Amino acid sequence: MPGHPTLPTTHGPVRGARHAHGARFLGIPYAAPPVGDLRFAPPTAPTPWHRPLDAVAYGPTAQRRRTGEGATIPEPSVPGDGILNLNVFTPAPGTAAGLPVLVWIHGGSYVAGSAASPWYDGAAFSRDGVVLVSLGYRLGVEGFLHLDDAPDNRGVRDWIAALQWVRDNIAAFGGDPAKVTVGGQSAGGGAVQTLMATPAAHGLFRGAIALSASLMEPQGRRAGLAVSELFTRRTGVPATAAALRDLTDERVLALQDATSAPGPDRAELPGLLLAPFADGELVPRPVLGELTEGGLGANVPLLLGFTRQEFNSFGGQELTDLVFRRPNLAIAEARAARGRPTWLYEFRWPSPAPGSGRGLAFHCLDLPFAFDLLDAEGVAAAAGRNPPRRLADALHAALVAFVRDLDPGEAWPRYTRDRRAVRLWEAAPRLMDDPLRPEREAWSS
Repeated sequence: MPGHPTLPTTHGPVRGARHAHGARFLGIPYAAPPVGDLRFAPPTAPTPWHRPLDAVAYGPTAQRRRTGEGATIPEPSVPGDGILNLNVFTPAPGTAAGLPVLVWIHGGSYVAGSAASPWYDGAAFSRDGVVLVSLGYRLGVEGFLHLDDAPDNRGVRDWIAALQWVRDNIAAFGGDPAKVTVGGQSAGGGAVQTLMATPAAHGLFRGAIALSASLMEPQGRRAGLAVSELFTRRTGVPATAAALRDLTDERVLALQDATSAPGPDRAELPGLLLAPFADGELVPRPVLGELTEGGLGANVPLLLGFTRQEFNSFGGQELTDLVFRRPNLAIAEARAARGRPTWLYEFRWPSPAPGSGRGLAFHCLDLPFAFDLLDAEGVAAAAGRNPPRRLADALHAALVAFVRDLDPGEAWPRYTRDRRAVRLWEAAPRLMDDPLRPEREAWSS
């Protein structure tokens, strides 16, 4: 059917749907449903199929419950077992176009989020000659809690499995497997940085985009084990796959909530309890240390940054600086000191929309500009009725250029020690040398 292109994959054919700038293929399984004995196992290949699989609706999500009323991003929860699926938006289905590819990992503090969000629609990337892939992965307890009888960092293993699917299949969708950039925001940005520090992911992407990246800190194996102990101490349930395998989603979420609740017994633990940690095997050492001191991911071009007031509406500038600005500036500084290709930004445009974020450049506000989706559901509530088109054009174009060329363009030079050029995303975007000098000097003293 002309409106429903069908393409081959290594597991079976998929039938998508055309849109104004190409075609989309939604809910393609990249691994078997993680249920039963596979619930806490490494991702395994899905059962092959022979008849075309309808890929015209988003697949099941690991997020099992609605996000709160105050959530910035609309993130649907789709029921079903096959949560290890991905979506492909392409301008050139079925052609050997050799286009650059952006693989997008959603945020949500590693316990929530959905690749089915309308804010992650890839139509604008298709329009501009980029194949966009968005993916789902195991969250919370299922993805990141240390279990004595299961592999650690199962969510990280899911990201790697999705990247391997891209390597093996994206050419059929018009993409070039040698031109893959991995990107994400918030926990998704932390996922990108984790993959940079994970040897098993090397060779699966050539560039990295980390927007408002957040990581567990401290992130060593001791921290991961301490979270596991907290889980058992608070719930009375052993932290084992055997004990958890047959529990309902609702029961696992209740255990997760009990573990994450405030209390004096978690005062010395990381703020992000259920997140990637350095298990000493898949993730050899803490990611922040690896990216500031080590050699893994050294030559991968990295575009990173943060909004000016990420979490100010929750806990003030101190929390924003602790979680986002300070660690990401440290990464940029360390890479610049070693001459590694790095570009740094700060998103400063303040939202005029009513609510607690009014007048702030808050967490997630940059996403509809990055995806050039100013008309998407929920954007007006976050960014007002007339968000600046010039800002969306510039930010989106810079990301497209980076995915295509591993360089965002002449208007945004590398972050180097002799200049420290930072792209400031405002209503009229501009470049400024060393605008973060006060913070940099205070944090390095």
